[in-house]
Amino acid sequence: MYTAALVSTHSGVARLVALCDTNHTRMAAHNALAEEHGHEPVPAYPAADFAAMLRKERVQEVVVCTVDRTHADYICAALEAGCDVVTEKPMTADIEGCRRIVETQRRTGGRVNVAFNYRFNPVHAKLRSLLAEGAVGDIGSVHFEWLLDLRHGADYFRRWHREKHNSGGLLVHKSSHHFDLVNWWIDSAPTEVFAWGDLFFYGDENGRRRGLGADYERAHGSAGAADDPFALHMADSEAMRRLYLEAEHEDGYRRDRNVFGTGITIEDDMSVLVRYASGAKLSYHLAAYSPWEGYRVAITGSGGRLELDVTESPYTEPGSTGDVPVRGMPAPKESTVSRLVLRRHWRAPEEIDVAVGEGSHGGGDVRMLDTLFGASGVQPRPTHTDGTNALLTGLAANESIRTGRPVDVAALLAGGC
Repeated sequence: MYTAALVSTHSGVARLVALCDTNHTRMAAHNALAEEHGHEPVPAYPAADFAAMLRKERVQEVVVCTVDRTHADYICAALEAGCDVVTEKPMTADIEGCRRIVETQRRTGGRVNVAFNYRFNPVHAKLRSLLAEGAVGDIGSVHFEWLLDLRHGADYFRRWHREKHNSGGLLVHKSSHHFDLVNWWIDSAPTEVFAWGDLFFYGDENGRRRGLGADYERAHGSAGAADDPFALHMADSEAMRRLYLEAEHEDGYRRDRNVFGTGITIEDDMSVLVRYASGAKLSYHLAAYSPWEGYRVAITGSGGRLELDVTESPYTEPGSTGDVPVRGMPAPKESTVSRLVLRRHWRAPEEIDVAVGEGSHGGGDVRMLDTLFGASGVQPRPTHTDGTNALLTGLAANESIRTGRPVDVAALLAGGC
C-alpha cells in the first residue's frame, strides 16, 4: 500500500528513496511495483544496513512495515538518526518495546505516527463527532463486538501472527485498531484491564476434536490442502508468488501454514473489560471464526445511546469465486453496510445518515495516506501517545489472561504489574 502510494497517487507530496528488508526478493518485488508505475527502482538495503541507509539516502521519514516484534528496533533507530516515523499498527508487540519507543521519542522529540486507518473511515469519524457534540451526554459504557470470518480470521493463523512473540496475539495486532477507536471516540485512556482468552477453534487439538483438520503442514504443493476451505493457495496470485513463494529460499518464511497445525500460541476468542480515566467502562469481544464479518458498537451515556452495526461480509463461501481469485483469501469488502442509530432519552430513535467510503477499510486507507503524506489531511495524525494507549490495552489484557488478575495500566508501563 505504501509503496504504491509513494510512486503513484502521493508521489507529488512524498518520494520513495530506498527500501530496507531482510529479504532481497521481496524488495525486488516492490521495485517491480514501482517500475509498473513509471518510477525508477530505488536502492535496496539489507536489514543490517538500516542505519547506513538513513544516512546515505538522507531519509527524512521512515515507514515501518516489519513483523510487529521488530517495530521498536526500527522506530528507535530512526528517531536516533533524526528521522520521523510512520509505523504500522500495533506500535510494537511487547511492553519492553513500548517503553523503549516512549523513552526514545521523549528524548529525541521525533515524530511517531501510527497507521490507525480505521480512524479515517467516515462512519467512525461521524460517530466521534456526535459524541464530541454531546449526543449521548457523559459516556458511561461502551460495548464493542468484532467478528472475523472464516477467511479473514483464519489468515492470522497461517502467518507469523500465529506466534505471540511475533505479533503480541490478536489483542495487540488486531484489537489495537479497536482499542484506539474507543480511546479516540470517548477521548480517554485506559487505566485498568481484565481479560479472558482461549484458542477455541484453530490449532491441531481443536481441528482433531472437531474433524476440521487436514493432513498438511503448508498448503502449497500439498495434496491434503486441495479441498480444504481453510487453505491458502498462493500460486493463484502473481503478487503472492512474487512476495512469498519466490522469496522462500532466502528466509524460509511460509505464508500458507495449516490453521489446524501445531505451534499456534495466540488466542482466537477473547473477552476484555477496560476502565478508563474518564470513568467509562468497555466490554469488548473478538472472535476469529465467525460465519460472517463485521462489528457492533453501542455507546451509552447520561443522555442516550449510539448504536453502530456494520456488516462487511454477510457470509463466507468455501473455495474461490469471481470476487476472490485467490482461494483462501478474504473476500473484498465492497458491499459493506452500516447503520448508525441515535437513541436519545425520551425521544424516538434517529437514523443517522452515514456512508462507508470507497476503498479498503471503509475508505480509511486513502484518507489516512492523504494525512500521513501531507496531501490533504482530513484529521490529525495518530501519535505515539495514541499508539501507546491502544497498545497498553492489549498488553494489559494479555497479562491479565496470563495471571487471571486485573492489570493496572500505568504500573505495567512503569515496570510493575
